[in-house]
Amino acid sequence: MRLSTVLFLAAVSTVARGVPMRSLVFQLQTSNSYVEMVPQKPMNLNAFTLCMRLTTELSGEREVILFAYRTQHFDELNVWRELDGRLSFALAGGSAIFQVPGLGPLQTHMCVTWDSSTGASAFFMDGKKSVTKIYKKGHSISSGGRVIIGQDPDSYLGDFEASQSFVGEMSDINMWDSVLSDSQIRDVFSGKKVQRGNVFDWETAELTVKGQVQVVDIKV
Repeated sequence: MRLSTVLFLAAVSTVARGVPMRSLVFQLQTSNSYVEMVPQKPMNLNAFTLCMRLTTELSGEREVILFAYRTQHFDELNVWRELDGRLSFALAGGSAIFQVPGLGPLQTHMCVTWDSSTGASAFFMDGKKSVTKIYKKGHSISSGGRVIIGQDPDSYLGDFEASQSFVGEMSDINMWDSVLSDSQIRDVFSGKKVQRGNVFDWETAELTVKGQVQVVDIKV
């Protein structure tokens, strides 16, 4: 049975002990279970920092979508775990692929950064930075699309493939329209209070849940 729920996450402190936060559990491989996130501002971006906490027991079995932003005609921003375990992100064609510690059954805090003015991009795993790679210098991300967690839309909010779906748990998804400093990303990882995401703020994010995704409370 397909379920549809609109959730408004109450603003709470991420640093207060015992305060419940929301976590998304994708228990099954499906072609119809996903979460849509509503951005706080238009996503015409020339730089970004995207962070999330995630856990998965899928280990090198297939490619896995971690974040998808698609407009009517293009995949504007996709983040993937590749078949061989490497992580990548793609901006409207091509991709930047990084050899970093793999995702696994214990929670990982992952961030990806990109700056159009230089093309500099990197992944951060549990606060530790990867090598910098130059990708899509001068490119701009277009607004007017939809952000999907758990599925890769091959058309505008459609044509999902179960074999690419995310299976596991995600939480603390935040996005900024700038590149945070290395020290700020380390603070985000450790749970220290930093400026909240101005594109997505997990504390107040509006989510629409479809299919067999469970929203559970966790304590931080």
